[in-house]
Amino acid sequence: MVNHQEASGLRLTRTQLLGPAAQSAWFLLALLVMITVLAPSALGAERLALKVKKANVRSGPGTEKYAVLWEIERYHPIQVVQRQGDWIFFKDFEGDEGWIHKRLVDKTPTVITRKDMVNIRSGPGTDADISFRAERGVPLKVLERKGNWIRIQSAFGDKGWIHSKLVW
Repeated sequence: MVNHQEASGLRLTRTQLLGPAAQSAWFLLALLVMITVLAPSALGAERLALKVKKANVRSGPGTEKYAVLWEIERYHPIQVVQRQGDWIFFKDFEGDEGWIHKRLVDKTPTVITRKDMVNIRSGPGTDADISFRAERGVPLKVLERKGNWIRIQSAFGDKGWIHSKLVW
């Protein structure tokens, strides 16, 4: 320890000055900081996307006893929160949570529009022509990235470029 205090000619380290309860508190604080900093990035690293045309999002891990909450469409990105058997509990771009069967998703890179009526352009820049527009919540497959621009493809096959600030 670098911090020392001299008392009556003795050099004491911070650890020696602190009692067992304070030492435990420091350890727990350090552990909490590590969990807070590292865990979200580990979870955030696993992002999946719907690979089929449409799928049900359920209230629990199964089809028999769990209700359908809503439906998502191809390329809808999800962030894995937990796995239970063949089921994945996830959050989406709005923070909504639900369960989906693992065979319905894969690691295809996708994004989803998070702003109202975004421009999809013919090239990577605001000077490029607008090819089409997309409403909030439209899932898109990522084809390529160039700086802050993403070349995308819709579920209908339309292609274009979108700025990364407009998607999740």
